[in-house]
Amino acid sequence: MQQIVVDKFDLQILDALQRRGNATNSALGEEIHLSASQISRRISRMEQGGIIASYAALLDPAAVGLDVSAFAQVTLERHGESRSDAFERAVAALPEVVACFSVSGDADYVMHIVAPDLVAFSDVMMKRIMRLPGLAHLKTNIALKKVKQTSVLPLDHIMHAPQPRRRMQFASA
Repeated sequence: MQQIVVDKFDLQILDALQRRGNATNSALGEEIHLSASQISRRISRMEQGGIIASYAALLDPAAVGLDVSAFAQVTLERHGESRSDAFERAVAALPEVVACFSVSGDADYVMHIVAPDLVAFSDVMMKRIMRLPGLAHLKTNIALKKVKQTSVLPLDHIMHAPQPRRRMQFASA
């Protein structure tokens, strides 16, 4: 894995792109005080280095009729690579599961599930989630109110890192 050296301009570009992924190179250049061609070269380098993974439009769930958001803690019957793999493949095929993490603690996985309403949510749970391979125990919480949700990652730690990061190293010059 190749390490990429970034500077304060790269971090400003990353921060701006996280907030406005559709910003033009020209607009970014005006904001960051670099030319559009410099912005383009820096973005390309960070895309090729895997720092910028992809671009996407973030939709408002309520605006597209997904009013129910729930978080499920899943415990598998048995642990083992084949059991986990089967569960993970099945979860990956469920569009209602918008995120799933293997976790430490009481549960093996935590899933974020969305649905249009409680009837649809119940249908997804009973007909799809409860039938996932290897599922032993499921505890679900329905979100009552969104307090915070962001796709913007904090980047300040990169400038103050005592040791090089996996893919990024800060150059202060």
